[in-house]
Amino acid sequence: MRTLRIRTFIMLCFFFITLVPWIFFVTAHFMETKTLSFAKNQPQNEILQGKLTETIHLIEEGAAQWRDANWQSQLHTQLRQAKMDAVILSSSGQEIFQSNPDRSGSLSSTERFSVIEDGHLLGRVIIYLPKSNATQMISTIAGLSLAIFIIGVEMRRFLLKPLEKMSFAARQIAAGDWDAKLPSSRITEIAEVRDGFETMVNGLQQSYQKQAELEKERRFVIAAVAHDLRTPLFALRGYLDGLEQGIAQTPEKIAKYVAVCKEKSVQLDRLVEDLFTFTKMEYLETQLNDKTVDLKLILQKSIDSLNPPARQKDILISNHSAGNCIVKGDTHLLERAMNNLLDNAVRHTPSHGEIIVQCCQDGHKVKFAVRDTGPGFNSEELERVFEPLYRGEASRNRSTGGSGLGLTISQRIIRRHGGELAADNHSGGGALLTGWMPAADPD
Repeated sequence: MRTLRIRTFIMLCFFFITLVPWIFFVTAHFMETKTLSFAKNQPQNEILQGKLTETIHLIEEGAAQWRDANWQSQLHTQLRQAKMDAVILSSSGQEIFQSNPDRSGSLSSTERFSVIEDGHLLGRVIIYLPKSNATQMISTIAGLSLAIFIIGVEMRRFLLKPLEKMSFAARQIAAGDWDAKLPSSRITEIAEVRDGFETMVNGLQQSYQKQAELEKERRFVIAAVAHDLRTPLFALRGYLDGLEQGIAQTPEKIAKYVAVCKEKSVQLDRLVEDLFTFTKMEYLETQLNDKTVDLKLILQKSIDSLNPPARQKDILISNHSAGNCIVKGDTHLLERAMNNLLDNAVRHTPSHGEIIVQCCQDGHKVKFAVRDTGPGFNSEELERVFEPLYRGEASRNRSTGGSGLGLTISQRIIRRHGGELAADNHSGGGALLTGWMPAADPD
């Protein structure tokens, strides 16, 4: 939709308010004079003056015949030809002659004079001249009034109505109605304000939706954490009560109780640490401590840290990384992400299985993959594997499941570094986690 600048609109209004009265004036002039020429005004005034002089001369010369019907008829004919009217009054103020009793002199010019002979007042004469520019003036005023009315209507249509609608829409949005329709306008400045307002509303709506999603996730996290904390805490309290009450009387039983308490405390510590990292990644927009790091070395550190639990299950972890896999990122966060991937693989890979780790540079990306020989993901797990606190086991059994935050944390760390992490099943069996990050600039 084509728009007008407000200054252009105002200039058009001024032009219109000047043009319309002029059109009315010219039209009235043409209807009265049958011509569009204004140069004849001076000759017409001279003709009128000549006729007025002749009429005055006739009245003064015929003072003795004022009451004569023939003379009055002659005067009436001359007045009609000159488009004038006259009233003759006696010295005492009585009306002797009136050419047009219905004549209203409110809008006419008059010529008044007295007729005196030999020092005696014979009478007074009033001559009504033709209406000169009265019609044109009335037409001009009418045109000006019409122009002001039309401009008022258009200003309300183009300026006031859009602003009123925008004010109403703002109150609707403030009340929570995000679908409130913002009005369009043919005025550029109002249209720009509308576009800026719409951008602000869209930003507020996205912020509100994100806040609602975060609030929903926060409530879910609180409920899930309460559930996950209750089980190890209940077990820990039970075994501690057993130690306190002397149920474990032999050194073997005491050692077993202590080992179980230690295991539960480790689970609690891990859950709290995962929750802290998850909250940090989700709610805190912290600046990354960017450094140039070799992702291949980070993967090797993760392999070394997870080799002990892998050896307990006779799981072989193979590192097939090739070349330099240089990226820019936070070393601590990247180690945490890779540890979570390998820990997930170790927990879901059966005994005597194998985990294959790969890393290589492909163009401007550094790609990595972690594949295990476990059962892989089912269709539901593939859709929800990166959801916070989701675990595939319906019973949420911690014998195989972790905190439910490991893969979520890994994905968000990779995304914070400008990459992506995805889950799938390998064609040869087992789960396959693949990802990429931008390669570091060689310079």
